[in-house]
Amino acid sequence: MVGEFTLGVEEEFQIIDPRSRDLKSLISQLIDARTPLDEIELQSELHQSVVEVATGICEDVAAVRRDVVKNRRSAARIAARAGVRIGAASTHPFAHWEDQPITVKERYIQSVEEMQDAARGNLIFGLHVHVGLDDRDEAIAIYNSARYFLPHLLALSVSSPFFNGRKTGLRSTRALIFKRLPRTGIPERFFSYKEFEDFIATLVKTGCIDDGRRVWWDLRPHPVYNTLEFRVCDLPSRVEDTVTIAAAVQAIVAKLAWLHRKNLTFNVYRTAMMDENKWRAARYGVRGKLIDWGKKEEVPYRYLAEELIDFCAEVIDDLGSKVEFEGIRRIAEGGTGADRQLEAYEQSGGDLRAVVDQILRETLHGVIDESEVPTLPPLSEGEPIRATG
Repeated sequence: MVGEFTLGVEEEFQIIDPRSRDLKSLISQLIDARTPLDEIELQSELHQSVVEVATGICEDVAAVRRDVVKNRRSAARIAARAGVRIGAASTHPFAHWEDQPITVKERYIQSVEEMQDAARGNLIFGLHVHVGLDDRDEAIAIYNSARYFLPHLLALSVSSPFFNGRKTGLRSTRALIFKRLPRTGIPERFFSYKEFEDFIATLVKTGCIDDGRRVWWDLRPHPVYNTLEFRVCDLPSRVEDTVTIAAAVQAIVAKLAWLHRKNLTFNVYRTAMMDENKWRAARYGVRGKLIDWGKKEEVPYRYLAEELIDFCAEVIDDLGSKVEFEGIRRIAEGGTGADRQLEAYEQSGGDLRAVVDQILRETLHGVIDESEVPTLPPLSEGEPIRATG
């Protein structure tokens, strides 16, 4: 497996004012503050308060760790020059989407024109993981089976329990917000890569999309690169959780490829069944239960985590990511970013600014030495911001 299943990771960060703890629409200033010495590219997204960074093509999970840490460190230092901080979580606790200006680029303006408030309200931040697969027909076979694991991956990543100043009752509010857009969610099965290509070509021909990049499923064969792109996840606050999810994605793809090459099958379930589990993952994260559709029974997530570790046992040593992959157990037992945000809210007496502080601390944990992390103004300087839900 050496040289196979390369990885690429994209993280979308919040740009946060350290004094107000609100979002700050300063993507242009961050891009201007970057120098060649920073060794990082900053990309804009739909809203001007979002900055995206991406790793290179990583041969293994160790390289993912190196690049993700480097990217967070570089982005944090660039942000500091602009007087702001970066935050890793899939929603901001109290920023209102109505106040966030759209990036002035043709494709974003076109998106807003087409989708109106469904696009304007899409103030979310995600994690995308690519796995390299050169054989496109093999990629489709793996894609069909890998859809089953999308709820498992979402549960590990959840980091969006607050939105628009509300405690939503969900662990991943992002998953429900993104669902409002067309061509999202868990996709259907395709029996060949040619069938997938024909479907995309039909969407283009009929004016639904201008190219395949406007298909935003939770998992998609990438329209440009020879990769499967996993888009289901929230953005974890901790870098170690991002690395674990990348390891999990790679291991799942490698195991499914191992089965495919031995002409062994993996059950392909109805999309509606997987959607049931996705809802549970969004609602409860690792604190809930998913449905084992083979047994037709509810199973606590921590047991499913052990089953996933066992499922990938044949490939994990060859991938060299055993420690990172078994971080699944750490997240299942210790909780997610969403769980820690909710704890921070309760411990602060109900101040959403304390949740932002929790996000900011975790974003740089293990990235920058504690002595380098800028001090935040005390919360006592302003009125508490309390959730309405």
